[in-house]
Amino acid sequence: MARNYALGVAGIPVINLQGDNAGRLLDRAWREVGFAAVTGHSVDLGLFAKMRSLTQEVFSLREETKQRFQITAKNYRGFVPFGFFSPNRGEVTGVLPDAYEAFKLHWECPVEHSVRQECALYGNNQWLSEVAGMEETVLTYWSACDDLANLLLALSAAALDLDPLSLSCCFTAPLTNMTLLHYPTQPAGADFGIHPHKDTNVFTLLHPDPVGGLEVLGRDGSWISVNCPPEALLINTGEMMEVWSGGHYAATPHRVINRGPDRFSFPYFMVPNHDVVVKPLVPVKPSFVATPMPVGVLTAEVWRTNWRNQLPVPHTFALGSLRQ
Repeated sequence: MARNYALGVAGIPVINLQGDNAGRLLDRAWREVGFAAVTGHSVDLGLFAKMRSLTQEVFSLREETKQRFQITAKNYRGFVPFGFFSPNRGEVTGVLPDAYEAFKLHWECPVEHSVRQECALYGNNQWLSEVAGMEETVLTYWSACDDLANLLLALSAAALDLDPLSLSCCFTAPLTNMTLLHYPTQPAGADFGIHPHKDTNVFTLLHPDPVGGLEVLGRDGSWISVNCPPEALLINTGEMMEVWSGGHYAATPHRVINRGPDRFSFPYFMVPNHDVVVKPLVPVKPSFVATPMPVGVLTAEVWRTNWRNQLPVPHTFALGSLRQ
């Protein structure tokens, strides 16, 4: 382990994937922290700069263009207006909106793929002709993230004594998605870029903006700023991996604070096929509670409740939690 960054008691490890003990160190990180900064990955470092530049260009477009390519209730792909997402229902809940705008992308599902007839969540991305080379750049980066995510999945399966195919077979037509994000500078008291939350997916891959702003909940209950080596990708385990691992891997709460200059990021969220049922695959950790959940049902509920007039159904879609 090259070094640690402070995170309450545990610290976020920096793990070289080329090391012989990478799998063991990842297993420890998932159990203790739920986060790791990985180096020695196969992602071309030049892609980070290209994706950041592209993301900045996307959000520099005119508002008229953003409105023309805005998401709809039937196609969750395209621009997401500032202050739109959950819990962005201040008029209902009194909670301040999250201070960011976004552009949603999903796995590029072939038009002829039969899964389109099985599940309405699959569809076409909106590629912007106003941003030169957008499709090529995003898909090149996406492919590199796929390769890295698959490696992380295989290493984690081995650490849990699972047949690697028991996990890899769940991603033949994935609901994996990516979000281009812009967090404008906000005044004190209204600076939640994204409210505290756990990711619901398997793995999240993020190349953090040097501006900072990402904070992770430490074991002592304090919020700790995350600093990541510029060549590293920050990985965290989501609730689906937490449930697959029987609660042994942690889905750790995190948030974004907009106190500095404008922040841009482009996280990749690894999500299985729509018909996969997430349930523990190893003996469950004591006191861990997991409710089996079809991935498509969960994803549809996330999409539905992002609209201002749609409130979540209590408890129905909780993947898993530790009893207090």
